[in-house]
Amino acid sequence: MMKQGTPARPRAPGALMRAIRFLGGHKRTTAIAYSALIVATLAQLVVPVLVQNMIDTVTLASQTGGDIRTAEGLVFNAAGLILLFALLRGAFSFVQAFMAETTSQGLAFDLRNAIFAKIQRLSFSYYDRNQTGQLMIRATDDVERLRTFIAQGLVLAASSFLLLTGALIILAFTNLRLTFVVMPLLPIALALFIFFGRVSQPLFAVVQERLSALNTILQENLAGLKVVRAFAREPYEEQRFDVAATNLMAQQLRINQVFSFLFPVIFLVAQLGQVAILYFGGRQILGGTLELGGYQKFSLYLTYVFVPLGQLGFIITLVAQASASARRIFEVLDAQSEIEDKPGALPLPLLNGRVEFRNVTFRYLGTGDPVLKEVSFVAEPGQTIALLGATGSGKTTIINLLPRFYDASEGAVLIDGHDVRDVTLDSLRSQIGIVLQETNLFSGTVRDNIAFGRPEATEAEVEAAARAAAAHSFIAAMPEGYQTKVGERGVTLSGGQKQRIAIARALLLDPRLLILDDSTSSVDLQTEATIQQALDTLMEGRTSVVIAQRISTVLRADQILVLDQGRIAAAGTHAELMEHSPIYAEIYHSQLVKETNL
Repeated sequence: MMKQGTPARPRAPGALMRAIRFLGGHKRTTAIAYSALIVATLAQLVVPVLVQNMIDTVTLASQTGGDIRTAEGLVFNAAGLILLFALLRGAFSFVQAFMAETTSQGLAFDLRNAIFAKIQRLSFSYYDRNQTGQLMIRATDDVERLRTFIAQGLVLAASSFLLLTGALIILAFTNLRLTFVVMPLLPIALALFIFFGRVSQPLFAVVQERLSALNTILQENLAGLKVVRAFAREPYEEQRFDVAATNLMAQQLRINQVFSFLFPVIFLVAQLGQVAILYFGGRQILGGTLELGGYQKFSLYLTYVFVPLGQLGFIITLVAQASASARRIFEVLDAQSEIEDKPGALPLPLLNGRVEFRNVTFRYLGTGDPVLKEVSFVAEPGQTIALLGATGSGKTTIINLLPRFYDASEGAVLIDGHDVRDVTLDSLRSQIGIVLQETNLFSGTVRDNIAFGRPEATEAEVEAAARAAAAHSFIAAMPEGYQTKVGERGVTLSGGQKQRIAIARALLLDPRLLILDDSTSSVDLQTEATIQQALDTLMEGRTSVVIAQRISTVLRADQILVLDQGRIAAAGTHAELMEHSPIYAEIYHSQLVKETNL
């Protein structure tokens, strides 16, 4: 399997064509948009013929002394037809623009949903190597640049191609000799398109990368604003943001330099073509082989050749931006998740709760030294396992391997005898209740957060879970009770309140296996005692794995695992370890026993 986050990068043109193929899901609006474009272009191509007829009629009448009223009538009719075709073109141009915009919005909707769905399924190791700001830019700015190309650039390119092709065909039938004068401009324009496209596409890719870096700094500062102010680091953060903004501006100015050179070159080519036509067309008029009306028609059609050339710079800009963004979008969509259901994975039956680590070694992707080294232990159903050890000893890694946030590098993690890699992720995780050390709540009501894993839960079930987590009393005291908004990331709640809501969220699942990552670290001793009493009742017959920071947790544990540098240094009950494990005795006296002095 290809390593996650390192998919084969599609070349930019290939990525752009792949994005364009997403239009297959919007066939109706796409067909209407481009059908209207064809009609509008045909209406535009008819106008020079009508102009020629007007000029020829007036010229003939003035030269022969014909009936002026008849000539005026013909001119009036021709003017009316020109107006009619102008209105026709305007109406179909509106339809084309509206349907193209509708199509592009639908495409952006599909891509954003695809990116979000992919992000939901990527394993945690992907986020270890990719910044949040990078992913946010892909789902927002990159998608918007691609959408703009679909709504404007692709339509403009198709319009220019139709107009250029139609004009050249008509020019060839009108005056082949003058047409040959124009033809050398086309390979020059194509060469410009290819050259500037290749030069500018990498430049736009760097712009997106620097925009992602800027967005990352902004996102980190908004999330950690209190820390920044608490340490009086506003000047440093402002300087860091200024450097990122300066780098972004410098890259954008570099692109402006390229296109400041491109546009004059394009207009120079167009002007050279006009000079050539004036010279050779003037000679044909003087020689009597070209009428004034024919020359005017040729000049108008020639404008339809030069207009696409003038639009070339704008098209190149949109293509280059869209190509860079398409590549970045498909880097996410093509990323391979290391953690996914293997072929033939079966649903995990209802758990009894037996957990076994069998010679488990784990190392993070891209690192050499293992975090866990040949860890083996068994937790029988209903037991409470306490994990104890210094920072970096491997406690969090153990609880991350149980719900398959990561997979063991060597060995196996088994639940009720099933290797967790052989069962479906949804059936595994739906039977595990997890309370993480960093409490994450979502914007919404208290009730929504508690029922996050079971939205269909009744109000009585939500309240029962809150009571069990010692959260009901402070929730009931809120202005709107369980319907109170908690704010973004639960900013309106204290740390202990957020922790108890997170515990209630896990308890509502009625899990067979409960993981508590330092889950009572933010509550006082009285609240912890209340929570622990409720947990003792609710965890009866269930297996619990707890990262312990309190004496109460350690004393109640059926088995304590003392971790040291990724290995199990000692295992047993509190009494056994106090007698036989110097490491445990040291941790107990230096860390845990301190709370008795509070």
